[in-house]
Amino acid sequence: MTRPRVLLADDHLLLREAFTRLIEPECEVVGGVGDGRAVLAEAPRLQPDIVVMDVAMPLLNGLDAARRLRQLMPRVKVIFLTMNEDPEVAAEAFRVGASGYLLKNSAASELLQAIREVSQGRSYV
Repeated sequence: MTRPRVLLADDHLLLREAFTRLIEPECEVVGGVGDGRAVLAEAPRLQPDIVVMDVAMPLLNGLDAARRLRQLMPRVKVIFLTMNEDPEVAAEAFRVGASGYLLKNSAASELLQAIREVSQGRSYV
């Protein structure tokens, strides 16, 4: 199995760098961006299999970015990695096309598990 190509989107550089180090043994991290508009600009160029993004980002929030991204690139999978515990936000994430929803206070191993599950066509919460 080939390593999934992952684009990380979070407005905190420190977190993007930490997530990169965490998932690199199993994934090819193709890039990192800090806002929703950058997701839409970079994803077509970088061709990720999965975009891991926060809900709360500047310029364009993650939910709106995911909605547009899924229109641009229907095959790309989206995993939200967020602090937002609101079940309505999680439900909206899946309505806009997310394959996974994970809280940032989860165990680090859960991000890799979410990527594995989503890579195999399953959902992860």
